[in-house]
Amino acid sequence: MKVALTGVTGNMGIQVLRELIKLPDVELKLLVFPKEKRLAEIKKICKGQMDRIRFVYGSVHHRDVCDELVSGTDYVVNMASVIPPHSDQVPHYAIICNEKGVDCLCTAIEALHEQPKLIHISTVALYGNRNSKHMWARVGDPLLISPFDIYSLTKMRGEFRVLESNIRFKTVLRQTAVLHSHMLSDNMSDGLMFHTCFNAPLEWVTAEDSGLLIANIIRNDIENDYKLKKTFWNKVFNIGGGLVNCVTGYDVLNDGFEIIGGSVKDFFDPDFNATRNFHGVWFYDSNVLNDMFDYQRQSTADFWKQFKSQHGILKAGKIAPKKLIKKLAIERLCKNPNSPKYWKAHRDTARMLAYFGGDANYDAIGKDWSKFPLLFEGKDERGDPLDYEQLKNRDCAPLVDLGFDPTREVGYKELKHIAQMHGGRLLSQKGGLYDRLEWENSDGQRFKARGYTVAVGHWWNPSYTAYCWDFDRLAKKDKIYAQVWYDSHDKNEDNFYYFNDKFEAKYGKIK
Repeated sequence: MKVALTGVTGNMGIQVLRELIKLPDVELKLLVFPKEKRLAEIKKICKGQMDRIRFVYGSVHHRDVCDELVSGTDYVVNMASVIPPHSDQVPHYAIICNEKGVDCLCTAIEALHEQPKLIHISTVALYGNRNSKHMWARVGDPLLISPFDIYSLTKMRGEFRVLESNIRFKTVLRQTAVLHSHMLSDNMSDGLMFHTCFNAPLEWVTAEDSGLLIANIIRNDIENDYKLKKTFWNKVFNIGGGLVNCVTGYDVLNDGFEIIGGSVKDFFDPDFNATRNFHGVWFYDSNVLNDMFDYQRQSTADFWKQFKSQHGILKAGKIAPKKLIKKLAIERLCKNPNSPKYWKAHRDTARMLAYFGGDANYDAIGKDWSKFPLLFEGKDERGDPLDYEQLKNRDCAPLVDLGFDPTREVGYKELKHIAQMHGGRLLSQKGGLYDRLEWENSDGQRFKARGYTVAVGHWWNPSYTAYCWDFDRLAKKDKIYAQVWYDSHDKNEDNFYYFNDKFEAKYGKIK
């Protein structure tokens, strides 16, 4: 059995490699860059197993490289991805990898008579910003990618390409936020951590558990003689860590700071972080994959305990004055071009609108934590009383009305209703869930997509072809979009956000 891996040098990819190498009858083909920084680590993991491992050198957006990688394989696991902050810093890389690379990989697989099965790793970021109104999401929820998040946009396009491909067996896994051993270094070199809203819902999963999931999928598929055809292949699932790993942005930052004897309030001011335009949810259906493949092992508490033992030097932080740590470690990042403080100082009106609703909203936040509403302290975003434990009760979760029941079989009638909820129409007079049908969106634009692609959240809008976000306008006539968009946006907002040809953040008023 031969398995090809892309993105193997990533935090999830390394753990997938560690798990797959344990399977004695599996041969691996690994796509890597010749000068990859973590290549030595990869080779160390493969030590003693090189007789069943082959390295393919190059980039996923090169057709000849993809042809070499997928040829003669039984499975392809695509984890290649340019993620924030690198996608923010060099948007071109995200386009090459997350969008063009996926297209190239799909084309290479489609060209084969004996096609491997494709497991494509997508992202929770497709669901966009959530707050206390709709903390929980499931497959089928609208894909409202946050303005200026080039990572989410390119991942959405890549996922669409996979779902619309002619690959006979493929599955998309929308990965939630991943806990990994490099979290500290990855978050202390850029202003990215200030994008995390303190009240944003975040369901974590560890890199180790994610690796175990992929290995269990392949093992199960092999041992059951490919009997996952009806239950797993050609579907979309959410990868989560379970209810025990459902926290808020504040919680996860706080867990990290507890290692050095502090809290978020010791090192952050309330106005350091965005109040909207993030991407995070609690997965209402994260149990589905776990029921099938039994991979959820570690909790956030387990992770931080392990992280603390691996980074003993952090204990020294308990000795240093908290004000000094705040100044030297945190406030210095406020000057980074990827931080709200920088946007404010440099009059980046487009981002201030997207992440705060404007300068006035930002100025009103202030620096007094006692006046800043936090969900875990029993206050919603407006400061009104809220039962946090009730909010985390999955059985009572308010869910988005999708126009159909995703737990039941979806047919032509349901697909027609989804289109109507979006303010559009299903133009095809007949067709099934996996047929490529013709649709018309609320702008009168016609497009073709499989019924299943639409049922799992994709609905054609300008973001699929341009680097723009037009949801203020679209939500006014789209009942599915409106349910989520207006949780954090006023109905009288009339902005459209876009990148110009230099990938500078811009905005305009809806005419």
